Amino acid sequence: MVLIGVWNVVGRYLGRFLGQNITSNALIEIQWYLFDLVFLLGAAYTLKHDDHVRVDIFYKDWNPRRKALANLLGTLLFLIPFCCLVIYYSWGTVINSWRIQEMSPDPDGLPRYPIKAMILVSLVLLILQGISEAIKNWAILTNKLAPQEEESDTGI
Repeated sequence: MVLIGVWNVVGRYLGRFLGQNITSNALIEIQWYLFDLVFLLGAAYTLKHDDHVRVDIFYKDWNPRRKALANLLGTLLFLIPFCCLVIYYSWGTVINSWRIQEMSPDPDGLPRYPIKAMILVSLVLLILQGISEAIKNWAILTNKLAPQEEESDTGI
């Protein structure tokens, strides 16, 4: 993604200097699509490793059981319902995009329907990871699983 981005910038200026277009809308859209994939598919991975951004003014000082309760409630009351709502409201748009084989309106643009489908895929993966986290937090709350020790954030 970074290399394509560098080429898009260098190609734009080099193309102006040479008087030719040496980059394309397809390359720009590939860069966008790759960023989309990192973001969409990284969400469940980030949840698995508990690396989502969190305002932890209170959370950081809580004991592991209280953290597990907060995580369980957050997953059941916010994460899973939010993902289900987005899937529900996105489903028709994604299906229609596949039905018409939606293309980018830009010259040399790429198909849009595969990347739109990744919205649904990423949300399903996020729900599955959320269920896994809910099970883990429930096990901590019922003393069937010992809380994991937190890693020290030394920046190394």
